[in-house]
Amino acid sequence: MSNSHNDDHPSNPRQSDNGASFGQVCERRYSRRQLLKVGAIAGASATLGSLAACGERVGKGQGLEGRESPDRTLHRSNFDFIEIEHGRDQTHHVAPDHEARILLRWGDPIFRDAPEFDINRQTATAQAQQFGYNNDYIGFLQLSLQDDQTQRALLCINHEYPTHGLMFPGLSKDERANITEEQIKISQAACGASIIEVVHIDGEWQVNRNSKYNRRITSSATEMQISGPVAGHPRLQTTADSSGRKVFGTLNNCAGGMTPWGTFLSCEENFNYHISGQMPEKHPEGDNYRRYNLPSDYFSWGKYDKRFDISVEPNEANRFGWVVEIDPLDPDSTPVKRTALGRFKHEGGENIIASDGRLVIYMGDDQQFEYLYKFVSQDKVNLENPKANLNLLDRGILYAARFHEDGSLDWLPLEIGNASLDKHFASQADILIEPRRAADLLGATPLDRPEDVVPNHQTGRVYVMLTNNLKRFRGNAANPRAGNLFGHIIEISELDDNHSATRGTWNILVKCGDPGNFLHRAEWNDATTENGWFASPDNAAIDPAGRLWVASDQGSKAYLSGTNDGLWALETEGRRRATGKMFFRVPIGAEMCGPVFSDDGESLFLAVQHPGVIEGRPGTARFATATTRWPDFREDMPPRPSIVAVHRINGGKVG
Repeated sequence: MSNSHNDDHPSNPRQSDNGASFGQVCERRYSRRQLLKVGAIAGASATLGSLAACGERVGKGQGLEGRESPDRTLHRSNFDFIEIEHGRDQTHHVAPDHEARILLRWGDPIFRDAPEFDINRQTATAQAQQFGYNNDYIGFLQLSLQDDQTQRALLCINHEYPTHGLMFPGLSKDERANITEEQIKISQAACGASIIEVVHIDGEWQVNRNSKYNRRITSSATEMQISGPVAGHPRLQTTADSSGRKVFGTLNNCAGGMTPWGTFLSCEENFNYHISGQMPEKHPEGDNYRRYNLPSDYFSWGKYDKRFDISVEPNEANRFGWVVEIDPLDPDSTPVKRTALGRFKHEGGENIIASDGRLVIYMGDDQQFEYLYKFVSQDKVNLENPKANLNLLDRGILYAARFHEDGSLDWLPLEIGNASLDKHFASQADILIEPRRAADLLGATPLDRPEDVVPNHQTGRVYVMLTNNLKRFRGNAANPRAGNLFGHIIEISELDDNHSATRGTWNILVKCGDPGNFLHRAEWNDATTENGWFASPDNAAIDPAGRLWVASDQGSKAYLSGTNDGLWALETEGRRRATGKMFFRVPIGAEMCGPVFSDDGESLFLAVQHPGVIEGRPGTARFATATTRWPDFREDMPPRPSIVAVHRINGGKVG
């Protein structure tokens, strides 16, 4: 998610101390001397390509190795689609040898008896039966074929946050003062998640409104269980739940993941946006809440729903910021907040089975100067009996990453029993409620807004999207962008290709921005065209062929790049490593979210979030002044966040 609500105040106390930021580590690793030394090593093209991505700008006409670019006819791209151009307009664009169709829009009914969407007659009851707002992550779960061999699947979709000015016609500029209680209830019903069955008929995907699997999970009405080490802790107990084991709703659900046993991991990110009120100055949770920028109160929920007012319910904010596990095959199941994975601004939950059989989940904490985490389960995954894994995520170790200047990486266990933590935390539960503070104390490396983290199941390498960091004021010769507007991508290789290892190595795959603009100091393979570069990597996906795709989210700064957000293919292997290629572009004001492929690679699903906001002034978005009416293009309809299904026109694999 972009910092569209100006949550632009880093809370990490280490951003200005002597702890090495990633920029400083990068500077020391990629000194000019080391670049020249590595440049002399024969056969190190992939390594040097990544070094150059963090080091000095490579001029036109040279490859990342500092030599003439390879003949493109001899080094064919792994992607054979026709590239589209950068641009800024009111609709979407896809590679011309592919077709994109709108599958789901905000407000579309998802049950057989659900009411049709009516922008002027919205109710919370209706919204709870309709597709939610601001779709983000999409998970794909293949179902068995129908009797007629029709392909079926479940889409597991997050609905991150509301945009009240676009949702409610006539809402005045003084939104907080004038929003009504019913509008807040609609807002809460529009957030959370949707699980929807889709079927592939006559070459296109369609929603099956009659499916027994269809489900809405909302921010206010869906009961959830709290499990793991924090369950029942006094810091999670409230007036409504003295047990500390039950909470209603999930919110600000950003990216996520699908487990090997078929459950959906929905990640709570900027939960502080929904919390209002003030606490006494010396309240025991004061330091904890300040570390998470609480309260922020962007959506005024606490005006009517007092559990989101910390002056009334001071512990309620501790019940959000978790990873929620949902069983999409059991619509009557209770979602579970898995506290062993820690409480922070979770961007995603992509995962992989380690060589020792345990599950490893990679997670970014999406704020400036925050950390990269991974969770390693205590027990092994049981692929033969999926139900045996239903509590697997309640036991394991949470780690934070420390990057070293020699290119090595340590994973620091956030566990009670460590002398550096025992002086500050009373229990493992306290560490998991405040993993940021634990990572501060152990010296994890502050990063430039770590967002999606995707392991490649074919190569074993892990890709970390770092969106930007406007608060990095210190530039340097090797990593010279003070005020990192455009972000970069880190590639991690775990020790011995074992993802549960506590050591690994890292390098930078690409430094984003326009390589043709020397002010950006961007780094790409010279084979990248004028449309192949992007800014602010956010979500990412690995397709069934093991290829990397990157979705961008420039937030209110899209006008600086001259192009709307979109989806790019990105080479990670061989002489074309670090070459981008533009595949899809979203309408003005939107960000690109949630790319996911069908198991056969012949379909791609994309989430287009918050179309029509006013760039640079997202909080002023209003129905009457929306910058686009996509996808309906009707004056009486607002822009609607939507899911798009993409396929190759003549059949075959996408891309």
